Amino acid sequence: MVTFKGKPIHLTGSPLALHAKAPEFTLVDKDLNDRHLAEFHGKKKLFSTVPSLDTGVCSTMTKHMNELAKKHPNQLFLTISADLPFAQKRFCEQESVRNVLTLSMMRNKDFGKAYGLLVQDGPLAGLLARSVFILDEKDCVIYVELVPEITQEPNYQMFQKFL
Repeated sequence: MVTFKGKPIHLTGSPLALHAKAPEFTLVDKDLNDRHLAEFHGKKKLFSTVPSLDTGVCSTMTKHMNELAKKHPNQLFLTISADLPFAQKRFCEQESVRNVLTLSMMRNKDFGKAYGLLVQDGPLAGLLARSVFILDEKDCVIYVELVPEITQEPNYQMFQKFL
């Protein structure tokens, strides 16, 4: 169950299970280019999903991921949100986030549905729940954390051992 400020919210689908093959996606980068999971095949990947980079917790989480990415240069760190690419680009420039690739669901919500993270109801309907997924080089899920309360950060210590 996921909550927002203590109130239950519903998500579309179910989060990916451990060892599941991650579904293909099409998301948009800061230069308005479509990006696909297949492009990143062969690299270990950490996906962090956030409702919006314009909130304090999402900003803090993304900056933390940026610092982790500096320490793990052979792995790919992606932050995915419903923010427009222009807002993501502005955030990264203002906050000096250079080690994380930000991707947007601007063109469709398929990623959120396929990964079981699209919020269905409440004030955050249409945004993504907060989560961390780690995929191996073959795009299989090796770590999943669906943060139970959207206003809280993930358990950074738990997933760092998978990097």
